[in-house]
Amino acid sequence: MAKRIVVAITGSTGAVYGYRMLLAASKVKGLETHVIISEGATKTIKLETGMEASELEKLAFRVYDEFDFTANIASGSFITSGMVVAPCSMKTLSSIAMGFEHNLVSRAGMVTLKEKRPLILLARETPLNLIHLRNMVQVTEAGGTIMPPLPPLYFGEKDITKLVDLTVGRVLNMLGVETGLMREWGSEGNSPELD
Repeated sequence: MAKRIVVAITGSTGAVYGYRMLLAASKVKGLETHVIISEGATKTIKLETGMEASELEKLAFRVYDEFDFTANIASGSFITSGMVVAPCSMKTLSSIAMGFEHNLVSRAGMVTLKEKRPLILLARETPLNLIHLRNMVQVTEAGGTIMPPLPPLYFGEKDITKLVDLTVGRVLNMLGVETGLMREWGSEGNSPELD
């Protein structure tokens, strides 16, 4: 059976993380990406990258409608290696924290948690208020990982795309997907080019 991951892209700023995640994953042999792009993300992708969501969808193994509750990723019997929401809006964080499965993103997130699989949320907001922080604690206590996409500046990388890719590589590594994009502290050399 192929390795499967769920990738959701929501309407928060940081659409480049979802795009680069799908681009990196599309280059990994034997990896299936099951993708949800929210309506808000469709607008943010266009605004921030100049791309249409359909261009990102071409990188996916399978794409699901945001409200398709019959999708196989809505069931725990569909085996995946985990899920990442990149970027994760505070709305999505809140719905997962409260168990409010109003769309397939939050339903798939809840399935991931109940099945004890890795759930990584690249939460995008600043500054954070107490409600945001409590929602992050709630998700963390349920087994999820909150990972604001902070660029690892300590590598001295100047190219913003390469900084994004370092985060993407780390997230995929956390899901058991090796891309060569993650650089260990103290290691020499550069990460591979995706483009």
